[in-house]
Amino acid sequence: MAAGAGSAAGGRSFSFKVVLLGEGCVGKTSLVLRYCENKFNDKHITTLQASFLTKKLNIGGKRVNLAIWVKNWVKELRKMLGNEICLCIVGNKIDLEKERHVSVQEAETYAESVGAKHYHTSAKQNKGIEELFLDLCKRMIETAQVDERARGNGSSQSGIARRGVQIIDDEPQVQSSGGCCSSG
Repeated sequence: MAAGAGSAAGGRSFSFKVVLLGEGCVGKTSLVLRYCENKFNDKHITTLQASFLTKKLNIGGKRVNLAIWVKNWVKELRKMLGNEICLCIVGNKIDLEKERHVSVQEAETYAESVGAKHYHTSAKQNKGIEELFLDLCKRMIETAQVDERARGNGSSQSGIARRGVQIIDDEPQVQSSGGCCSSG
C-alpha cells in the first residue's frame, strides 16, 4: 500500500497502490478488468492485457484513488514492504468450484497466518469484487489514518515518502500464443 494524503475540495483524499500478486492463470487480470471497467472476456488467454489500471472512489466523503498493478508472485512481500500494507488472499473463480485446488479452510488458515483477510470472488459472474475492493480501501484508509496519528499531524512529507514504496516491473511481458486457461 502506498498512500499520499492531501486535502481536496470537500474532504480528504487518499491515493493507494494495490498490487495483485499470484501464479499465472488464476484470474488477476480478469478481477481488475471487472472491477475497473466492468468487463469480462471468456476467451482471455494468459497474456497480460491489463498490467495497470486506475479507479476513483468516494468512501465516506473521502476521495480514494487506486492504482492497481497486476504482477507475478513476489515472495516475502511483507519482508520487502514492511507491515504498512493490507494483504488480501483472494480465491477467484468461485464459479469453477468443482475444479478447486485449495480448500476454503486451507486458504483461510493461510490468510490468517500471514495477517491477511480472505475473500471469494468470480470475475466471470461479477461476485465479491466490489466487496473486496471496498473493504480493502476502508482498511487502507484506516491504516493510513493510524499511521498519521502516530506521526502527529498527517501532513509530514517524510511519512508520505516513507510509505510511497513502489515496485515497478520493467521486465517485458511475454506474449503467449496459447493459453493455460480461459481467463487471466
